[in-house]
Amino acid sequence: MGAKTGIEWTDSTWNPFIGCSRVSEGCRHCYAERMAGRFSNNPKAATVYSGTTKTVNGLQVWAGKINRAPEGTLLKPLSWKKPRRIFVNSMSDLFHENVPDEWIDRVFAVMALCQQHTFQVLTKRPERMLKYLREIQDDDKDMQRLVNAAYEIDPTGIGQSTELWSWPLPNVWLGVSCENQATADERIPLLIKTPTAVRFISAEPLLGAVDLRVLQHRREFEVNALTGDHGVTRPLAGRSELKLDWVIVGGESGPGARPMHPDWARSLRDQCTAAGVPFFFKQWGDGWRRYNDSSATRDGFVCGTHHGGTLLDGREWKQFPEPK
Repeated sequence: MGAKTGIEWTDSTWNPFIGCSRVSEGCRHCYAERMAGRFSNNPKAATVYSGTTKTVNGLQVWAGKINRAPEGTLLKPLSWKKPRRIFVNSMSDLFHENVPDEWIDRVFAVMALCQQHTFQVLTKRPERMLKYLREIQDDDKDMQRLVNAAYEIDPTGIGQSTELWSWPLPNVWLGVSCENQATADERIPLLIKTPTAVRFISAEPLLGAVDLRVLQHRREFEVNALTGDHGVTRPLAGRSELKLDWVIVGGESGPGARPMHPDWARSLRDQCTAAGVPFFFKQWGDGWRRYNDSSATRDGFVCGTHHGGTLLDGREWKQFPEPK
C-alpha cells in the first residue's frame, strides 16, 4: 500500500488483503504476483505475504491463499484527509472466491466512512461482485451487516450524515479487467448489471482487438457497453442508462511482455470518442516501442524493451469520468 503510486489513473493504492490466483491470459505476467513472490522472502513483509505464492517451474505464482493485512492498513484511508483516488487491492482481488463476505463488508464500510475519497475497485470476478452488490442493495439484513461493520470501525462517523448509506455508494467506482474480446464479452455485461456510481474497464494488458459496441454475453443477449443499446437476441431491445463510464487501455509490461498492436488501442479510443466516453491511454508497454518518424515501419511500431511512452498518435489521452 502506498500514499503515492506509479499507476497513472489513481493517486494511491490500498491493500486490505494480499493474494490471488490466475483466471485468464491477462494474468500470465501479473506484476502483483511477481511483487508478492519477492516480498514473501522479505522479513519485514513475510507475515502478510506468507503462503500467497508458490513455486511452479522455477517461478513464483499465486497460490490462491488470501491474507489479511494488519488492521491499521484496513483503516488507513480514514487518516487520509485530503481527497484522493484510491485503487483498492492492487495486490489482490476484492471479490476473489477465497475472500469471506465479512472481509468485503469491512472494506465497503471504510469506503462508506471516507466520503472525501474516490475508491476504484477492479476485479476479474464480476459474477461475485454482481451477486454481492445486489444482495446489499436488495436485502436489509445484508445492508445491516455493512452498518454494523462501519459502527465497529467508527461509531461516531457513521452517524454524521444521513447520506452515508445511499446506495450504491457515490464514491465507489467498480470496474473489470478485460484483455481481449472473450473476456470483454464475459465480464462487461455483468459489470453493467452491477449497482455502482461509475463503471469502468481496464483493458491492460490489451492482448487483442475489442469491440465494445456489440458484446455477446454467453449468447444470452447483446449490449453496446458504450451507449447502453441492447440487441434483440432476448427481449432487451432498447436503451439502458447502465453503460460504461470510463475505459483504460495499456500494453503489457515486465519480463516476457506481449505486444499490443496500435490498431487495437486506436479502435478503443475511436469507439470511446464516438460515444462520448472518457478514454485513458496508460502506456504502450514493453512489447512495443515507437520509432521516430524518420525510421517508422508501416505500423509505426516494432518489438522492443522499453515502455514505449504514453502518446497515442502524437498526444496523451488522460481523460477521467465525472464523479456522480
